[in-house]
Amino acid sequence: MTKSVRHSAALFLIAVLILGFPVFKVYAAAALDNLEDVEAFFDGLFAVQQWQYHVPGISVAVIQDGQAIFAKGYGYSDLENKTPVDPYTTLHRPGSNGKLLVWTAVLQLVEQGKLDLDRDINDYLDFSIPNKLHNGKETEPITLHHLLTHTAGFEEVITGVFVLDPEEMQPLGAYLQSNLPGRVFAPGTTAAYSNYGTSLAAYIVERAANQPFSTYVEEHIFQPLGMTRSTFQQPLPPALAKDMSKGYIYQNGKYTAGDFEYVQSYPAGGLTCSTMDMAKLIIAHLQLGAYGDERILKEETALLMQGQHFANHPEIPGMAYGFIENSVNGYRVLEHGGDTGLFHTGLYLIPQEQ
Repeated sequence: MTKSVRHSAALFLIAVLILGFPVFKVYAAAALDNLEDVEAFFDGLFAVQQWQYHVPGISVAVIQDGQAIFAKGYGYSDLENKTPVDPYTTLHRPGSNGKLLVWTAVLQLVEQGKLDLDRDINDYLDFSIPNKLHNGKETEPITLHHLLTHTAGFEEVITGVFVLDPEEMQPLGAYLQSNLPGRVFAPGTTAAYSNYGTSLAAYIVERAANQPFSTYVEEHIFQPLGMTRSTFQQPLPPALAKDMSKGYIYQNGKYTAGDFEYVQSYPAGGLTCSTMDMAKLIIAHLQLGAYGDERILKEETALLMQGQHFANHPEIPGMAYGFIENSVNGYRVLEHGGDTGLFHTGLYLIPQEQ
């Protein structure tokens, strides 16, 4: 592929963090060797999106060949004080995009021989998940491979994922044990997105690493990547709380700021970070585990994570390990969305284009 063709790719929006209204995907034909055109494209696009969907603030980063080539904030993170969105400092809740940290952590421990992708997860837990479907029929055990591809077959239950007050938060293991969902599909047969399954994998990381999941991620992912503006702590540490954007709801012609959202199933959606911190994680995955002189995954493990491991049919996109496959204008895209009540995020990678 020539450079001129390569730089007219179908999708180069890599990390988008949006406050306020529905998430959207951007499939752009922008010449990335002319950053003025890139900026003009996003300026025009987001002006329309902000007006059409009443979005108070947007942050975007575009990554190529191991670096952020464009980053910009639009609108305000605090409407009352007219605080502009800054992709470097403004903090957002990227929702389910934080799940990529769970899957990265799992594969780190697989590399170390502490976890096995094909072993019954009951071997790693201090409580038992019955090997029966909701109708009483016996079924195969769940493995980490199933959790990584969202094919464990759990019923998805939203109740209890969010709580109103930090005092209501349970320890991760206690929450998982007391909120076990039904098993509705035999493992490995059906892709059924599962917040519970992701948090279950995070709890397995806790037990294998003998430390809280949030601490593990801080030491083994955030620190090597220099993600100093990222945390799973709820409420936020004071040093970060001052830069937290206010998510808004637009109703009856006015914006109403929401409160900080407490996520009980926190590994599945409780991350807080800046856009440029998320860009560092994306760079590491595009560079097959490497970030500068640091490495969070071996190259062969990163390739394993990005490979297809489940699809309902050979001719349609499926699931990688954590990443969701898509096909756009002839490009294989690895993507993930993220939503809380107030924040909406899109993350898109084209590995073949870096």
